Amino acid sequence: MAESVYKVIELVGTSPESWEKAAAAAVQRASKSLRDLRVAEIVELDMQLEDGRVRAYRAKVKVSFKYEGGD
Repeated sequence: MAESVYKVIELVGTSPESWEKAAAAAVQRASKSLRDLRVAEIVELDMQLEDGRVRAYRAKVKVSFKYEGGD
């Protein structure tokens, strides 16, 4: 098997409904501009509040993809 290198980036997804949907939004958006997504790791969960109520769920996600050079 050939050696591979993967790059890891952090994204924050949001959803008015749940942390699961927030994480899925981050991965779905990343898949539109990145190829060969491999692993998504949820790093942190939090909520955006407004007037004492949950306005949005937020999920910080580390996404890895096969690195092909560049920067």
